[in-house]
Amino acid sequence: MSFENLLLENVDGIALVTLNRPKVLNALNALTLRELATCFDALRDDAAVKGVVLTGAGDKAFVAGADINELAKMKALEAKDVAYFGQQVFARLEVLGKPSIAMVNGFALGGGCELALACTLRTASKSAKLGLPEVSLGIIPGYGGTQRLARIAGPGVAREWVLTGEMFSAEEAWRVGVINRLFEPAELRDGTLKLMRGILSKGPVALRLAMETIRRGLNMSQQEGEVIESDMFGLASTTEDMREGMAAFLEKRKANFKGA
Repeated sequence: MSFENLLLENVDGIALVTLNRPKVLNALNALTLRELATCFDALRDDAAVKGVVLTGAGDKAFVAGADINELAKMKALEAKDVAYFGQQVFARLEVLGKPSIAMVNGFALGGGCELALACTLRTASKSAKLGLPEVSLGIIPGYGGTQRLARIAGPGVAREWVLTGEMFSAEEAWRVGVINRLFEPAELRDGTLKLMRGILSKGPVALRLAMETIRRGLNMSQQEGEVIESDMFGLASTTEDMREGMAAFLEKRKANFKGA
């Protein structure tokens, strides 16, 4: 599988997806969004892929935002369609069924920040900058940023980031819960892959059920969410992975999960 604006590498079962438009700081244009949609669908169906790490080419940007040259020419209905398509592409990543990590190696602004928010977790170089500057252009975030940021970091943080349009340091993003792990620039790749390998050492069915339970629970009351949780707990308890995990714990050995 080859793309014009993406690089794809399999690192021991981890799909490393690199947005590859470094001359424009990896900005998201229409072609890149279409390629991401195709890529996410393929990764979802590829049994050899256990997890996904997204990053940007070069050392300046993860993704510096949407392609302003394209946005500036759009009329209202066209812009609405573009926003909806971007939301659907990022939703593919969110419901992939496999853990994903945004490895933020530089600027993650606008659509780039929104792409990172759609991942399961986010790591960042200490030199990275994040933000949603759309109001400075007379628009608002359109790829799910207003919704995901409020759910991840709370409505107060979402209002500050969206209404000021400011860039925030990786350390500030970590402080408010947007970033999960911070690394020195030279340690970002190894640290991110180590984090993903640690996650993937756990039961794959349990990982999938846990991610789905958290995601679905965000849109309902705690009581309703706990019903989903108990259902998923019961489902997990029927798997071979559960029996292997329990046996490995009792026998003081490493579990050999099969994903069944």
